[in-house]
Amino acid sequence: MELYLTDKGGDGPPVVLLHGLAGSGTEMAQTAAALRDHRVITLDARGHGRSTTRPDDVSRAAHTADVVFVIETVIGQPVALVGQSMGGHTALLVASARPDLVGRLVLLEAGVGGDGTFESREALRGFFDSWPIPFATTADARAFLGDSVLSRAWIDDLEGRADGLWPRFDPEVLVETLAHVDAHPHWAEWCSLDVPTLAVFGAVGMFSPVAQREFVSRGRKVRHVTLDEGSHDAHLDAFDSWIRELSAFLALCPTPPGDSEQRHG
Repeated sequence: MELYLTDKGGDGPPVVLLHGLAGSGTEMAQTAAALRDHRVITLDARGHGRSTTRPDDVSRAAHTADVVFVIETVIGQPVALVGQSMGGHTALLVASARPDLVGRLVLLEAGVGGDGTFESREALRGFFDSWPIPFATTADARAFLGDSVLSRAWIDDLEGRADGLWPRFDPEVLVETLAHVDAHPHWAEWCSLDVPTLAVFGAVGMFSPVAQREFVSRGRKVRHVTLDEGSHDAHLDAFDSWIRELSAFLALCPTPPGDSEQRHG
């Protein structure tokens, strides 16, 4: 099992960025570059990017252990842990399992899991199976996938092989990975967290206002921000607002216990 990461280096406070399902650290590169005063590490989750494509274990425990391993062996001190979607779910579990390693937590369009279904996973499988891979050229990939910010991220991450351009993931692995996220909600882990947390949602993301309010209300030291122009991939399509909120939170002193606030950005 191999894990791929990038490390910007430097003496600034360490930040680890975790991408979502079907992504990789590549889509976090712009965020990493914007955090100029920090040492930023991006990690390709198992089954994604340049990490092992078909790992034997894609459980939540395995993903959590990978992040713990990186923090302990590469960084060696507590970090600010930032995750989007599935990466946020992983970050939440890391903070719960090893609170000594997480000094600050940022969750972008993430929740406790347990809300997916067999039908939703099959729809995802069908979408990725519909890709006519390999793509012969980048233009062919763009013609099929479109020009959304998410499509551009996928296209930028395609792997060039002798016969064309391939995605850096296997749909079967993605579906199995998501099944573990969908297995049950991790409310106990979320409600027990005592780390200062920024919960960021896109106004047109995957979580309804009701779901957002429940999530935030059941947390502890939570700052709640809604990015008015953001989607589920707000780190891509609401980048300026995302960086403004992220940078401000990383610069804050620790949040007093029980303090929760809501903002729109």
